[in-house]
Amino acid sequence: MFSPHDALHINSICVVMFQSMIGHSLAASGGMEAIATIKAIQTGWLHPTINQFNLDPEVEFDTVANHKQHHEINVAISNSFGFGGHNSIVAFSAFKP
Repeated sequence: MFSPHDALHINSICVVMFQSMIGHSLAASGGMEAIATIKAIQTGWLHPTINQFNLDPEVEFDTVANHKQHHEINVAISNSFGFGGHNSIVAFSAFKP
C-alpha cells in the first residue's frame, strides 16, 4: 500500500474505530460516524479506539488507543460496510475559502 519513501508519512496516519464506543447501531452507524468525522475535523480531537490493549507490533500507524488525541486534521475518510455488501466511503475536508 505504501512505498518505502512514504515511511515518514505513515506515522502521521491515524485510524480510529468509532464503533468501539457506540456498538453497532445498524442503519444509523454510517450517519453517526460521518458526524463524528466532521466534528473531528472541526475540533481537531480524535476520539479513542477504546478497549485496545494488545496491538500487533507490525502496525505502524497510530490507532489512537484508549485516549483521545489532538491533531491538525485536513482530510478524513469514513468507511461504512453493511450487511449484504452495502458499502460506502466518504471523504471530508475542512472548508477553507
